[in-house]
Amino acid sequence: MTIEIISNIALPALQNKLLNKTAQKRVEHVFKHMEGPFALTSSFGAQSAVCLHLLTQQFKDIPVILIDTGYLFPETYQFIDQLSERLQLNLKVYKSHLSPAWLESRYGELWSKGLSGINKFNQIMKVNPLNNALNELGINTWFSGIRNSQSDTRRNKKVIEYKNQRFKIHPIIDWNDKDIFQYLKKHNLPYHPLWEKGYVSIGDTHTTQPLSANGSSQNTRFFGLKRECGIHE
Repeated sequence: MTIEIISNIALPALQNKLLNKTAQKRVEHVFKHMEGPFALTSSFGAQSAVCLHLLTQQFKDIPVILIDTGYLFPETYQFIDQLSERLQLNLKVYKSHLSPAWLESRYGELWSKGLSGINKFNQIMKVNPLNNALNELGINTWFSGIRNSQSDTRRNKKVIEYKNQRFKIHPIIDWNDKDIFQYLKKHNLPYHPLWEKGYVSIGDTHTTQPLSANGSSQNTRFFGLKRECGIHE
């Protein structure tokens, strides 16, 4: 494999190169020229089938990292099983060292304790397990399905980032909802089961609301106090 050496000077050039490619060609370029091991992180959220299909078409056994907080919707666990079987995913499930019961015994319901409580919950149950996964699997380049149009916090995200000694690739960063719909339809892929019930961003049961609850997609998570769980910040 040819390893493309990236410096702070070369990164913008690679960004422009990838930006002018299709999502499929972006993925192909990264697999051919950048440093592995590779992984895809997935929340198995509303539109996650797109990236899961996109990546596994070119790298069937790519590790798919799922962070299981223990508070996901029953429909999410069913969706995980459905897509894992259909796409034959190489699923890697990581969890916090604290179970939900132990977490609540020690700290109470952190998600109900304002922004500081939410941040602490996310660090313990999401960010730390993800860091453990990336380190344990030795990942140098990881893919994520986030998009600019999803929120203000993602509006300025690029196709490629370099952070914490790793490359982070967003192959569908510039896709809109129509692009997502057309890809899902073309490949006969499903939305998350809760999509039909008005959930546009799906995380834990206690911090996720349907769009009808407040009318703003950015406020459907974490009671409108924040949008990101910390993984993409």
